Amino acid sequence: MPPAKKRTRSYDPAKIRAAVLAQFGNIRAAVATLTPEQLALPTRLGDWSVRDLAAHCAMALDAVDRLLGEPEPAAQDARLLDWPFAIAADAPAIADTARRLAEEHQDLDAHLTGAEHRFTANLDAHPAGRLLPTSAGALPLADYVVTRTVELVVHTDDLDAAVPGLDIGYDRQALAACTRLLADALAAKAPGGSTEVRVPPYAVVQCVAGPRHTRGTPPSVVETDPLTWIRLATGRLTWQQALQDAEVSASGERADLSAYLPLMT
Repeated sequence: MPPAKKRTRSYDPAKIRAAVLAQFGNIRAAVATLTPEQLALPTRLGDWSVRDLAAHCAMALDAVDRLLGEPEPAAQDARLLDWPFAIAADAPAIADTARRLAEEHQDLDAHLTGAEHRFTANLDAHPAGRLLPTSAGALPLADYVVTRTVELVVHTDDLDAAVPGLDIGYDRQALAACTRLLADALAAKAPGGSTEVRVPPYAVVQCVAGPRHTRGTPPSVVETDPLTWIRLATGRLTWQQALQDAEVSASGERADLSAYLPLMT
């Protein structure tokens, strides 16, 4: 008998919208407290400054406005799990745009507030099924909004890492959606049932080809916390460093995920 087909995870559009706005609000409130000296600090994103990174957070929402301004695709030809693997090709253009916006918008709070207003107006004006021509292919608006939780949660962590003591809060639903999308992306990249990856309290996925288990604990188990998982999935942390620092536990012969990470960079 063939293995049962895994169900695609679904997300509640209203909850995801609220989560995106909550996390964006956390970022905007934190950026408003930064001094010119803090905005000039370097980040772990190459030559990006904190100011560049803050301007990029507005891009996370304005991407919806930009894509809605393009012709609607005739049919959906991508799925949500394609998105994490597609954005690397856009990295140079994204970096250039972030730096340009940081220079053009010296009042970052006004820039972030404008992005929030455009985002909410666009979601009010367009149905969840409206197709967008994303870098991964044609995706429904509701699916693309889920990807905004990844952008905002990841960059919240980047800002916290760059500015000592900033400690931006995480909206629980945004952190959950980000964790789940990246966990599901791992299962899509390394399909199988020999390894169980646990990221409590938000996600459990089975992945990696090999012997399947029928009951009880699978032969290989990996467990870590949400932020460590997100850092691994996005290349902020290496597998080896996470093991060395005891930020991840891994047992079993197929528990080494280094060949599959990062998922997106």
